[in-house]
Amino acid sequence: MSKQRAIVIGGSLGGLLAANWLRRSGWDVDVFERVEDDLASRGAGIGTHDELHVALGRLGLTVDDTISVLVQDRICLDRSGRVVHEMRKPQRMSAWARIYRLLKDAFPAGSYHFGMQLTGIEQDAGGVTALFADGSRARAELLVGADGIRSTVREILIPEVQPRYAGYVAWRGLVDEESFPPDVHRELFERYTFCLPEGEMMLSYPVPGRDNDTRPGRRGYNHIWYRPTDPERALPDICTDATGHCHGIAIPPPLIRPEVIADLKAIARALLAPQIAAIVARTEQPLFHAIFDVESPTMALGRVALLGDAAFMARPHVGMGVTKAALDAECLAGALKETGGDVDAALARYNAERRVFGERIVARARRLGAYLEAQLKPPAQRTAAEQEPPAEVLMREIGSSSVDIAELAAASPL
Repeated sequence: MSKQRAIVIGGSLGGLLAANWLRRSGWDVDVFERVEDDLASRGAGIGTHDELHVALGRLGLTVDDTISVLVQDRICLDRSGRVVHEMRKPQRMSAWARIYRLLKDAFPAGSYHFGMQLTGIEQDAGGVTALFADGSRARAELLVGADGIRSTVREILIPEVQPRYAGYVAWRGLVDEESFPPDVHRELFERYTFCLPEGEMMLSYPVPGRDNDTRPGRRGYNHIWYRPTDPERALPDICTDATGHCHGIAIPPPLIRPEVIADLKAIARALLAPQIAAIVARTEQPLFHAIFDVESPTMALGRVALLGDAAFMARPHVGMGVTKAALDAECLAGALKETGGDVDAALARYNAERRVFGERIVARARRLGAYLEAQLKPPAQRTAAEQEPPAEVLMREIGSSSVDIAELAAASPL
């Protein structure tokens, strides 16, 4: 009996998680990625959870201390740099590239296809066909749309579902451990640090360094600064390069105008603790991305499954993007195995189990970011839910594991 075949659209973390799980379950799998080169140099620091480590282990991958940097404590600094709150909350911090390399190396190189832009999807009773810009076609019993927030699969099948801008952006940066001032290193490097200027949020923490190195002295320090940004004026301005060309809602980091970066570093000196402002000042190439919500009404469309951010994109405050994709992928593979490869029955089960989790995680992330979004409103128009939470609440809730959150644990059977 020949193997059933699956097509995965999207070769980032969600796509590789799906592809590896399906292949482990006995499927013949091909991954099609629209970018033309390896993605390992992309991405930034990410928080991980025990659920992700366990899921990777069940996938047969080696998960050890080299995958992340352990942080035991969280602190909050005021404007003067004084520690005003502290709590014990262990978490492992990793890097997008470290997880990507682990998953990519586990998948056959000959079944991963770069530079393949999806242009259409055709379905019939016998299967599904993917159409690509180069004129080629690929046919299978199942197609998995794991192509992220700007999913082409979702755009083709449910075009009415569009990302919704949340009213703020995340500025990111990475600094090598070796460039840290010694006094700041002693105070901060092994900690997850919060700075909370009014209406904003800055987080910083250690991650694997260059070449995914987790040895002391070779690590990196990631920071992410959420800043309200008006979509009519401020967002187009920071997305405009030195030639006057506006790139829409995102811009390649090297094209960010020098004066925009200079302004960011000046604002950091004015608003943030001196230790954190010093880290921002040492960041060679800050980058930013606008924050969006995405909610799909279904994760199953005929013989097509949506997975990860293509189905539900939660704001980063829950720190669950990769973990959610891993659990989606495992659930999909499990449903196919339990139904004997009956795609219709499996996708119905997958949709029923994972859609509720997706809805709840988006809602939770929206609540955590409500006060940031509300900064674009006059204060008198902000609701009680849009008031800034106490620092202790944010320190406890940001990036928490789903097993520690009742509404998420109840929605995930894994």
